Amino acid sequence: MSRLSFAARALAPLSLIACFATTLAGQQPGRPAPTPASPQDRTMAAMHGISSHVILDYVKEMTAEKYAGRLTGTAGYDSSAAWTVGLLRSWGYQPMGDKGSWYQKFPNPYTLVRPGTELSLHLPQPGGGTITKSYAWETEFFQGSTSDAGKVNAEAVYVGYGVTAPELGYDDYAGVDVKGKIVVVEPEVPMGPMPDSAFFRKWRPYSFHSYKIENAAKHGAAGMVYDYHIANPNARFVKGFILTYVGQTVMNDLFAGLPVSHRQTVDQIRSTLKPASRPLGKTMTLVNNTEHHPEGIGSNVIGVLPGSDPELKNEYVVLGAHLDHLGYNHEMMPGAHDNASGVAVLLAAAEAIAKSKVPMKRSVLLLLFGAEEQGVAGSEYYVAHPVVPNAKITAFLNLESVGRGERIGVSSGVEYPAIFEAMKRANDAYVHRAMGAFANPNLARPRQDAAHFLWAKIPTVSIGTSGAPPLPYASYHTTKDRWEILTPEIMEDLARITFLATLDLVNR
Repeated sequence: MSRLSFAARALAPLSLIACFATTLAGQQPGRPAPTPASPQDRTMAAMHGISSHVILDYVKEMTAEKYAGRLTGTAGYDSSAAWTVGLLRSWGYQPMGDKGSWYQKFPNPYTLVRPGTELSLHLPQPGGGTITKSYAWETEFFQGSTSDAGKVNAEAVYVGYGVTAPELGYDDYAGVDVKGKIVVVEPEVPMGPMPDSAFFRKWRPYSFHSYKIENAAKHGAAGMVYDYHIANPNARFVKGFILTYVGQTVMNDLFAGLPVSHRQTVDQIRSTLKPASRPLGKTMTLVNNTEHHPEGIGSNVIGVLPGSDPELKNEYVVLGAHLDHLGYNHEMMPGAHDNASGVAVLLAAAEAIAKSKVPMKRSVLLLLFGAEEQGVAGSEYYVAHPVVPNAKITAFLNLESVGRGERIGVSSGVEYPAIFEAMKRANDAYVHRAMGAFANPNLARPRQDAAHFLWAKIPTVSIGTSGAPPLPYASYHTTKDRWEILTPEIMEDLARITFLATLDLVNR
């Protein structure tokens, strides 16, 4: 497809093109170009000033080793937050955090993951003896990002979804002894939110990672193998409990030699809503090396560009993205697509808004969230402790993993068509990307910062990208989520759409 700059020039008004031509013809070498006179001219100049090179440089900065993967609570995260503050301050935004600062602080325990991990399976042989199979970190397992440090060698017991729900007549731990053993657990719950959303809501509390870990520990398990193959700090730390995340290879090996496969077992539980827990007849060794910090403090970065209308300036269009990522597990997780890309697009749009100096009736509020990866804790804290009344937010555009692909998707755009239509007008006039809105009932456990805003009935959309060619390796929550896998052109296009849509929303 054509790049935006060509499409935008082709669609720009003739008077605007003439204005640019006159400016260039009369410009003296070495002198800055004069500021365009009209709001329309300034808007177009600011839009064309958004550069994929600058956006990619922002991503490279955030994924640099000096920020150590941006785990909220660590010095690396705090340094990355200070870097964003320097940019916002230079563009004329004003702080809206605690006591006149740029930061909104909140309690945030965190766990550092160190080298020295092991996962192995011990297979008894018919003639006696045991074969030990060791697994490869990252390609087959990760240390639990909130595991305690230590070693456990014990029998593996499958406990399905790890749920004990007497009110639902369901208990994965009924009839099995897990004391001192390693439980093998599935993520989520054995049903989806549709078609019976009311019934699903009764199950939702049991889908949280922290619940499953705490329930396993409550039943006396010494460790847990979680069928959830990503590095993941979104769970509560339990003293003395060893947690390891595994992939399909490990799960298949655990079920090898049994009457039913792992896949068949999961299908059986989901179709009957009855547990299928059982000892697996194998032992495992889990070794993790971590360092827990219960004293951790997280922060959101908050800035504002005030509107000028005497009444409407007290209403806000919000641009948000989560700044944090996973830190180390035990190697650094860069988090380029998730979510340095979203922050970079937000920063590019924020700079264009400020430098265009277009009059704005409403105010623009910027939210860079911490601890999204730690249970969307930063956005949950913000919604409970807002710096402006939640009822005064007329639109929230959340940028989440927007660095790869060819298409733009707007989650909750069906529920909030006014926000989507503002984006569509910008896209149709100047960018021409494939872009669509889809519904989001937001019934499952919160996975993005948009969730808590939607639950608070704040008009909210979450913007993502898709359509990139598949990679030969997993990049989500791995060491491979690097700036080299990104599509700079779509970040530039989305920054321009976000910029234009924001101006539309603050003045409409």
